[in-house]
Amino acid sequence: MRGVLETRLAFVEGGLAGDHLRLHYYKASLPAPWRQRGSKGTSMIIKTNADVTPAVLAEMARADDPRMREILTSLVKHLHGFIRETRLTEQEFQQAAAIINRIGQKSNDSHNEAVLISGSLGVSSLVCLLNNGDNGNTETTANLLGPFWRMESPRTENGGCLLRSPTPGTPLFVEAYVKDRDGRALAGAEVDIWHCNDEGYYENQDPSQAEMNLRGKLTTDANGKIWFRTIKPIGYPIPLDGPTGDLLRMLKRHNMRPAHLHFLITKAGFKAHISQVYSSDDPNLETDSQFGVTERLIGHYVRHENEPAPYGGVTGPWYSLSFTFNLDPGEPRLPRPPITDKSKQPPPKIERLVRA
Repeated sequence: MRGVLETRLAFVEGGLAGDHLRLHYYKASLPAPWRQRGSKGTSMIIKTNADVTPAVLAEMARADDPRMREILTSLVKHLHGFIRETRLTEQEFQQAAAIINRIGQKSNDSHNEAVLISGSLGVSSLVCLLNNGDNGNTETTANLLGPFWRMESPRTENGGCLLRSPTPGTPLFVEAYVKDRDGRALAGAEVDIWHCNDEGYYENQDPSQAEMNLRGKLTTDANGKIWFRTIKPIGYPIPLDGPTGDLLRMLKRHNMRPAHLHFLITKAGFKAHISQVYSSDDPNLETDSQFGVTERLIGHYVRHENEPAPYGGVTGPWYSLSFTFNLDPGEPRLPRPPITDKSKQPPPKIERLVRA
């Protein structure tokens, strides 16, 4: 005990205080083997840069959770390898830390900058494709969740309409089929649908739209089919006032997402299926700022000029869309809503970049 107190006094006299004092006091109170070596005998006293990675990996081995240990070990190996490969400078490291800080500072209950920049780096799409379609071995109709999903979409009968308030736009009639991986129809699947209006805004970001406008939750019939009426969505820009915008400007990319409908499908015995169906006539289909468009998810939105609409008393031009989803077996666990703020603010005017 006397040795510990003497060590503590020496630190105080040396000018250490606060967190540094607590850390050094804690280390000084440990048995000598713990002070000198990591959990597997690797020395934690660094001589050269070659000693850093083995020392950190030895500490990662202390994680009790095998999966967490695997992830942390791989993270350290790749992160240290990246730094060595690029010869990252101290100034560049400080800049990277500042960007990470800004991502956190820009994220709140109504905006998730981490998800936004992950999409712009292709990370979100890669995670999705590796975890669906028989773990990345086959094509899949799974896709990105996006930031505007809400859990309590209103129940809607087949043949119903998703418009909850007067909403300009060209009518769209959708038929969708839900099947398993082998093509068998899945009756009784719950299908949640949402999308933006013809100005590119979702209802939970736009006070001019009624609560739950352009949202609905339908159930597949005996043939695995749902059908409903809505309006054809348009493409829209993602925000540019954070690190994601800085990234897109630096790469001379635009910030547009092609027009799409969102779907979230659940049924017992199957993994919750998150999807987007993109419009084949959108000018940004091949350059999506979030790398979300896959060949399997390009929908053929057919324009009808003079034919009578299927139902709903619609006159004038209208679109139709028919699409089939294939679900993977698994547990139907719902995701967490990306944003939680339901108070609507006037929609921001978002700058639109032009691809170089």
